[in-house]
Amino acid sequence: MATTKQGGGGKGSGSHSAQKGGSGSSQGQAKRGFAAMDENQQRAIASKGGQAAHQKGTAHEFDSEEARRAGQKGGEVVSRNREHMADIGRKGGESRQSAHRAAQSAAEARGGRQGDKDKE
Repeated sequence: MATTKQGGGGKGSGSHSAQKGGSGSSQGQAKRGFAAMDENQQRAIASKGGQAAHQKGTAHEFDSEEARRAGQKGGEVVSRNREHMADIGRKGGESRQSAHRAAQSAAEARGGRQGDKDKE
């Protein structure tokens, strides 16, 4: 009896795991349930759940202090990425520089330099 279990169980579980992608690759594994739905279906279901929680009175709502702490925490995480922060600063500098140039060319188009206004 023990021999039959080992032989039959080994073959069955071996072929079963191969069907589910037991080799470790994600190919061949079908998505199921919520993951198989398209994004619009997921949103619709999640929205209904949120509405039900609000009606029931169990939904979580941020107060201003909690929202401030969450934003601060997110800002701290983002600011750890030095390369990202450098990119932000560079873009801001470029934006400021282009705005300054636009204002300068507009002033020249009016017939004078901005520095001339200070002399009057």
